[in-house]
Amino acid sequence: MKTRSIFPLVLLCSLALAFALLDGCATRQMSCGGSCCSVCALPKAPELTSLPPILPAPASQDEKMAWFREAKYGLFIHWGLYCQPAGEWKGQPVAGVGEWIMNRAQIPVTEYEGLAKTFNPLQFDAEAWVQMAQDAGMKYIVITSKHHEGFAMYHSTVSPYNVYDATPFHRDPIRELAQACAKHGIKFGFYYSQSQDWHEPGGMGNTWDFGPDGAKDKNGAYDKYLREKAEPQVAELLQNYGPVCLMWFDTARVMNVNNRGQRFVDLVHKYQPACLIDGRLGVKGDYASTGDNVIPSEGEQGDWEVPATVNHTWGFRKDDTDWKAPSDILFKLVDVASKGGNYLLNVGPTSAGVVPAECQSNLLTVGRWLKVNGEAVYGAGRSPFGDEFGDFSTKLKDANGKPVYLEFTDWRCTTKPGKLYFTVFKMPHGGFQLPDFKNEIKKAYLLSDPEQADLAITTTNDVRQVVIPREKQNSMANTIVVEIAGDQIER
Repeated sequence: MKTRSIFPLVLLCSLALAFALLDGCATRQMSCGGSCCSVCALPKAPELTSLPPILPAPASQDEKMAWFREAKYGLFIHWGLYCQPAGEWKGQPVAGVGEWIMNRAQIPVTEYEGLAKTFNPLQFDAEAWVQMAQDAGMKYIVITSKHHEGFAMYHSTVSPYNVYDATPFHRDPIRELAQACAKHGIKFGFYYSQSQDWHEPGGMGNTWDFGPDGAKDKNGAYDKYLREKAEPQVAELLQNYGPVCLMWFDTARVMNVNNRGQRFVDLVHKYQPACLIDGRLGVKGDYASTGDNVIPSEGEQGDWEVPATVNHTWGFRKDDTDWKAPSDILFKLVDVASKGGNYLLNVGPTSAGVVPAECQSNLLTVGRWLKVNGEAVYGAGRSPFGDEFGDFSTKLKDANGKPVYLEFTDWRCTTKPGKLYFTVFKMPHGGFQLPDFKNEIKKAYLLSDPEQADLAITTTNDVRQVVIPREKQNSMANTIVVEIAGDQIER
């Protein structure tokens, strides 16, 4: 009997030792800065501080749009429960973009909700995300506060189906990002899926659980969802996260009737009068949104933005590693800027809360180029030319028998008063031939040259050509600054 009695004692001692070790690890995490073990290496939740006050109403639309016109380049982030299956359900790949997996696989709400129970992105670090965006040369961040899946990625009091209440993570990543953006001087905005919500009986899009969308519109279920979830959640976002630079609504479904779209406009104007509204609400916003990854073939008037991906998906898919090369990202950014628009480039973090390393590397490469040549992008005006964009083929026809448009990718031009910025992606051996314009050229130099040494300009048959020494050329792109007499180009 005495021999047997020692085993419960040993068991108790072992349990006590285990708890002590765990407690010691937690203590070390606070003191060692995350260097002693894998648990301690995880980022710590930041101490939350107060956010800046909401901005007052601008005096004019031009004043309201000023930051947007200056920024030119933003970071889009698609992050939600969909990053856990990452394009695969029950061991089978599901076609389509990652964030649409619930729809494409027609996963019942009761099953999909289970993803929240295991969502615990302990490697999420708001400071690291914002620092990456800043180092990449991006001036604003827009994150999915709620995508079509219906799950709120912030602490919502409207619905318990949110990252704070429904997951073991039990943190508000949106609040942490708002704080990091304020610290770094990065504008912060929200994507919010106002029409589609596959979790709610009245939300559009879930026809496998809740029947056809047309019936929801007619029987009042859609309006009930809008008034009881979508509108109150948008009000939360506008009131609780400091200055919001823009609200990015999406996939408008019957929003232009019964004052539905206008109600969202009124909420934004009430709580954040300086906040912009994108072009996908179903009613007029502050600027136009193109189709996904759609860059206009020519320059466009007004304010507009291209939402684009770094691979083929928005939400993370583990089988999509076809990242856009830095040279491709840079060309598209300058192309959009030269046509008068903004480029909102998306990343899809993993379920661990990490932006894939290769994606980060490519963005940071572009950022290093922008650190030197950003003057040609930020706040720059559209091209005064246009011939550089492309032309219709004289031989190739599309399926409708119309000429195929062929894009030219040799160079793009942006402008500021008295300056032309020629960003050359394919440098000819003999030098860069300037397009025809009448203004006197005062000076030409490489934007990357801190000395602004004069570049030689030759003229042959009234064609002016700029010669760049080979040793000064950048492998990705070279920006030639041409200072001219007068603020506007004369052709």
